[in-house]
Amino acid sequence: MPVCGSGCGSFSVAPAGARRIAGLWLYSLRGCGRIALYLPPNPTFAEAIVSNAEQLEKIKTAPGFIAALDQSGGSTPKALGLYGVTDDAWSNDEEMFTVVHQMRTRIMTSPSFGGDRILGAILFENTMDREVEGQSTAGYLWNVKKVVPFLKVDKGLADVENGAQVMKPMPDLDALLEKANAAGIFGTKMRSVIKEANETGIKAVVDQQFEIGRRIVAAGLVPIIEPEVDIHCPDKAAAEDILHAHIKAHLDSLGADEIVMLKLTLPEKDNLYADFVAHPNVARVVALSGGYSREEANDRLSRQNGMVASFSRALAEGLFAQQSDEEFDATLNASIASIAAASAT
Repeated sequence: MPVCGSGCGSFSVAPAGARRIAGLWLYSLRGCGRIALYLPPNPTFAEAIVSNAEQLEKIKTAPGFIAALDQSGGSTPKALGLYGVTDDAWSNDEEMFTVVHQMRTRIMTSPSFGGDRILGAILFENTMDREVEGQSTAGYLWNVKKVVPFLKVDKGLADVENGAQVMKPMPDLDALLEKANAAGIFGTKMRSVIKEANETGIKAVVDQQFEIGRRIVAAGLVPIIEPEVDIHCPDKAAAEDILHAHIKAHLDSLGADEIVMLKLTLPEKDNLYADFVAHPNVARVVALSGGYSREEANDRLSRQNGMVASFSRALAEGLFAQQSDEEFDATLNASIASIAAASAT
């Protein structure tokens, strides 16, 4: 039924003109001009829609940060190496992903990891397909931890051209988005990289990110648009100024119901992205650590008002497979506390 305070009638099917935005069916009510939320009669589906409304509100307004747990095939051995697990612990990709899922499960099930300080978690597809304590990973994150689940959807980076790397083609994107919706995923993440202050290359990156981002919005998910500026970029500040201009142009062209998130490198100019934080089409602006140490990333982040962390390596810094549960939880708690504090500015 529609949620409307004026006593408008109820519906058993989605009304004509309803649009799905961030997983919610919204439409204008004739005669009263109000925007209504349609809740279908199927209780399971209706509960999922209510969960999406809670998740969107959490992402937009709650304190905390996003945990990036989305290392894929190419970056997994490095992540496991930093965790103290060498490549003789597996003999094929499936065994490697089982080992990394054990690491991620240890993080997610830690008493320190919860929705009071963690807004969301970004997952690799293989992680989404697995279970944590008898539930799907996305289900465990939201049902047990109240952490909003996101899915990495890109297939890696193309070769450098014009000082930038756009994303490789994603021929199966529509099927993956359908799978993500069925798994209870709220949003997506996709990464490009900018290595030089090259207008042509930066424009290509941003154009591709928003073109695919709009497809993701149309599928009912919230995309995290991530055009990373390499921290070793020779003229990083100039590259960030060019990037800002191109992102702003795309944000200003979005329809009122097209909601995105941005994941950006911590900038050289403090509060460069403050206008994105306040933009009506942006649910949240998050920062990547990009190779900075956790200490430096936290310091830079603390100077960006309204921007919160989305750290991967910096979050897991200091965690080792050989630690006792008590040592592991204490280290993770300290890491989460420092990143949450830097995000609360």
